[in-house]
Amino acid sequence: MNGITDLDYEGESPLAPPADLLEQLAPYDWPVQDGGWQRLPPPSELQRKLSEQRCRPIFLECRIPIMTEEMARNALLSFVNSKCCYGNRAAGELVIQGLKQQALYRYRLETYNESRLSEWTFEPFTNHSVDGPQKGTSPRPWDIKVQVPPMFQEETKKLQVPHSSTVKECHKCYGRGRYKCSGCHGAGMMRCATCSGAKRKAKQQRRCQMCSGSGRKRCSTCSGRGNKTCATCKGEKRLIHFIQLIITWKNNLFEFVSEHQLNFPGELLTKVKGENIFKDENVMVYPIIDFPKPEISLASQRGIAEHNAAFASRSRILQQRQTIELIPLTEVHYRYQGKTHLYYVYGMENKVYALDYPERYCCGCTII
Repeated sequence: MNGITDLDYEGESPLAPPADLLEQLAPYDWPVQDGGWQRLPPPSELQRKLSEQRCRPIFLECRIPIMTEEMARNALLSFVNSKCCYGNRAAGELVIQGLKQQALYRYRLETYNESRLSEWTFEPFTNHSVDGPQKGTSPRPWDIKVQVPPMFQEETKKLQVPHSSTVKECHKCYGRGRYKCSGCHGAGMMRCATCSGAKRKAKQQRRCQMCSGSGRKRCSTCSGRGNKTCATCKGEKRLIHFIQLIITWKNNLFEFVSEHQLNFPGELLTKVKGENIFKDENVMVYPIIDFPKPEISLASQRGIAEHNAAFASRSRILQQRQTIELIPLTEVHYRYQGKTHLYYVYGMENKVYALDYPERYCCGCTII
């Protein structure tokens, strides 16, 4: 087939062209890191330093919600009715012997930050206008204006950096736009797999119907063309390269729950609602002091220090928010059929944790 023999076979090559193929642009000419990405630190005027000032907050007065025997029993009934392997007879007949209530505190710090990364990328060039360096100097990464999402809402945007485009010959097919088919070696036809090119089926001496007795079939890989369109440039022969700016807004969470002396898995307390007794939101919040539970003040200091160390130099901190919530936790002791047991009621939703509930069956289901 004319015009095919001079084509190379499609081979493996990097998605990006060699580094020396692309021009350097002043705001983006530092060494590439992080697997081909350039991390763009915010300008020095955007980096914030944590002040020695501390926050002396005003805490809302709150009381531990009173847990009655009736409320504890109803919570357990609701819990067992939601489980297919739990019977509700024990929940209705048990004798509650004691309620042990305590208040736990959950501290949360949210840091909403914006980070910017850049990478060279490309797409097939279709003869549209090129916004290259000849039209001006590319703006610095943090000078590009974008609409910030609502605070604490995560989002990612990808933008083409103005004046960073350049058109180059496709580095994968060398500007040919196609490859010689590796299946048929450019011939467009392949040996029939049914008769192995013998034209007749073995032992039957009948003409092979799959290839109509020719012993060859049209190549299914290239549909008989003998070549394939280059997947990189889509047959356009040229690529337009440009710097893509990836802007990520992320909400980072630091969380701490005050300690308790009960045999209760603390990780469950991160998933329930609490009563909010303190909220502080600003561009930068300061550590809490003088909270009745010193461990909460220490958690505030530690969380703010960790977040500022982790994000202030590598991204732009847009907003911080810290809260303290009261989480009720009640240990319920009860007696059923001569044996003592216990369960826990926790959170404002009165969720239940009952590890040794006496009336459980195995029905083959998976309980999450």
